[in-house]
Amino acid sequence: MRTSRLLPALALGAALWVVLISAAGALLSGLGWWTPDAAWPVAVALVAVSMWCVRGIPAVRTSAAPAAALLVVVAAFTVWAGATHSEQVFVRRDAASNFQAAVSLAQTGHRVVSIDPADVGGQSVLDDDAVTWGSPAFYAVGSSESPSVQPQFVIGPAVVYSFGWWLGGGVGAMLLPALVMGLSLLALGVLVMRVVGPWWGAVATGLTGVLFPVLHTARATYSEPLAVLTLVGGLLALTLMVGRERDEGAAPSPAVGDRGVGARGGGAQDAAAQDAAAQDAAAQDAVLVRLAAVAGVLVGGTGFVRVDALREAVLLLPALALGAALGRHWVRPLALALGASLTAAAAAALVLSYRYLGDIARSLVPLVALAALVSALCWGALVLWRRGRRLPDRVLARLPNTVAALTVLVGVYLAGRPLWQVTRQDPNDPGALYVAGMQRRSGLTVDGGRTYAEDTVHWLSWYVGPIALVVALVVLAVALRHTTRRVSAGEVPAWLPALVVASGSTLLTLLRPGITPDHPWADRRLLVVLPLVVVLVVVAAAWLTARVRPHERPWLGKGLAGLVVLSLAVPAVLATWPHRSERIERGSLGVAEAVCVELHPGDMVLMVDSRAANEWSQVVRGMCAIPTLAVVTRVRKDPVALAALVERVDAAVTTAGGRLVLLAADSTEALDGLGVPAQPIADIIVREDQHALEAPPRGTDRLPTRVWLGRAREANG
Repeated sequence: MRTSRLLPALALGAALWVVLISAAGALLSGLGWWTPDAAWPVAVALVAVSMWCVRGIPAVRTSAAPAAALLVVVAAFTVWAGATHSEQVFVRRDAASNFQAAVSLAQTGHRVVSIDPADVGGQSVLDDDAVTWGSPAFYAVGSSESPSVQPQFVIGPAVVYSFGWWLGGGVGAMLLPALVMGLSLLALGVLVMRVVGPWWGAVATGLTGVLFPVLHTARATYSEPLAVLTLVGGLLALTLMVGRERDEGAAPSPAVGDRGVGARGGGAQDAAAQDAAAQDAAAQDAVLVRLAAVAGVLVGGTGFVRVDALREAVLLLPALALGAALGRHWVRPLALALGASLTAAAAAALVLSYRYLGDIARSLVPLVALAALVSALCWGALVLWRRGRRLPDRVLARLPNTVAALTVLVGVYLAGRPLWQVTRQDPNDPGALYVAGMQRRSGLTVDGGRTYAEDTVHWLSWYVGPIALVVALVVLAVALRHTTRRVSAGEVPAWLPALVVASGSTLLTLLRPGITPDHPWADRRLLVVLPLVVVLVVVAAAWLTARVRPHERPWLGKGLAGLVVLSLAVPAVLATWPHRSERIERGSLGVAEAVCVELHPGDMVLMVDSRAANEWSQVVRGMCAIPTLAVVTRVRKDPVALAALVERVDAAVTTAGGRLVLLAADSTEALDGLGVPAQPIADIIVREDQHALEAPPRGTDRLPTRVWLGRAREANG
């Protein structure tokens, strides 16, 4: 069996580059220096740094055929997702928010973009409470003297996707998520190769790639492809790190080999371990330290692309405490790298995305409290350990079975919640009002406060099927039992950190997904849960293949393994099939470009109806580089007040040497009421995601996209 360092190095190098370039982008964009002349040299330099950091990492056992199969699966997924990429340009979902933030960053060099009051008619216009320079996902910050626009979310996606804009405009940016998700699947495949076996890496990658939530997010500029890459990369680095230490002979158990639940063959005394032991001790320590640092940077640095990455960082603390108790060398570099990257990501968010943090405080504060609680518990347990306190032998003996039983009970509880529980939130929350509207349109009982969080296991079953969920739960219980037994004996299995983080994140997600239950958009929350289910099913199949081989029926094990794989593959394919070739909002990019062609330097665009204000403000400001304001809701509903406002703004803009242009996207009603000739720019039908609350989406819905421009001077002249 050959070994390969290329596959893990490629996956880890790409993940590390995402974190490092996001950190560099946060710094440079805060200074207004994120320009192609600065960004491209930094990006190239960080490629070199990333590859240097992952040099000499432990290899995974494989051969040419399974390695090639994994690469083929990854390439096929990337091409599929890229060929069917969406064009989410108008800010209706997070993908468009990230896209417009990337465009704004690429065009201006600044994360927070200042507005020159003179460009919109002067400070007096901005002082008028009938207008706003903010829009959905783009906060109005500062004052009328010094106004600015601050994008929602954290900085990482805008930084990474800005390279796509520079390379190929809108299409370039929209193709990048497919490539990033492909690299995420590569990292997952390498992780499964290391823990389960060479061929199973390609199987797990293929099963994950065919899941609709994975494909859906890979088609658009969401943050999830980036977060999955950095998190799975971090878990891969942790697995390689702990496995390398075991190969070097750290605290082996004479009674238990390194096979475990689906682990690869061999132990601390095999030839690879002997070769490793013969190497220079300083070089071995350097590799461990570097791997630990890379793992910490990746797990903590995920916070640059998703703010809720704090959850996975917190879940890593028990593994750190265990390693410290057992005297592992990787604890200090891992803890330092994790803390440093988390601190840097938090600082970037506080400086560049503080309005967003304020909006999500109700979700973020409990997460910070959980971090403090887990930290205190781990620290307390470590102090007691160092004072010689140990669990009684009879408790240790029962602990593995207890953990397994609790795992099954928790799984049954989560699956059964819809039978006795209805989860709710504040009915006045904006998300609750949105849910109420969906319920009304769908003919359901209106109860906007419902979060549908009790249905999360049901959401999973849409995409992997109930049989796969049962198999995954049983394997998880057995794996945790086996892991607990080995930990009780003083061992740290290679898969321990990944298993703890993934299963803990799954539990927290299923308990409280924290997202508006509008599917398929809400299913992005399952992008840690779904790969875990896939890996657990693959572990079951691998175990059956290796162990169930009666003397006269060697085909039985493979046959059972095939059935287990099919129990997931068939529901996954059936759920994805209706969406296999859909192109969400295809044509939107052309509409935006058509509007930009009609606008010229010196224009100032005023959004006069609801869709214009919500969907077009940042498009015109960012993609067209034209100053923009929007009429507030109460004035849009009052034709007399609207006419008076347009007259005031027109006079101010004209006095400042500009031209006022009015934009409508609902209908021509507002322009007609103002007596402004409506110039039609676009009138097409695009397809949007089908909105669903209680069932998986089965197709797409029609979404009319129309735009009219009007010039106030023509009405007055």
